[in-house]
Amino acid sequence: MSHLQNLLLDTLLGTKHVDCAALIKLQERSLCVASPGFSVMPSDIRTLVNVFAKNPLKARREGLYFKEKDYKCVRADDYSLYAKNENTGVVVVKTHLYLLVATYTNGMYPSVCVEATEKLGEYLRRKGN
Repeated sequence: MSHLQNLLLDTLLGTKHVDCAALIKLQERSLCVASPGFSVMPSDIRTLVNVFAKNPLKARREGLYFKEKDYKCVRADDYSLYAKNENTGVVVVKTHLYLLVATYTNGMYPSVCVEATEKLGEYLRRKGN
């Protein structure tokens, strides 16, 4: 298992408030690592990369279509995107090289998912990733 995958499993899934997580390489627009059983389709990768490459505020106004669900954005800026659909949600944090994606489901605390994802994103940015 790679160092990056260990980071995802320990710092995000270890909270018990992150259902699935993945790292997407920004330049290559490809999946780098993901938690077991979490597949991110190329169309979803394009959608997420485009949110940050174009205008995050547009996603805030129009919402996000991810993993065959429509999400309402509750935050969208140059470094973070938070979106929810009923009792599930997705948190995306941009670093220099990656998009860090975390999801939560019913019974999980969205605030813990957000905090853990933002902290890992900050750690990766400090490391130059």
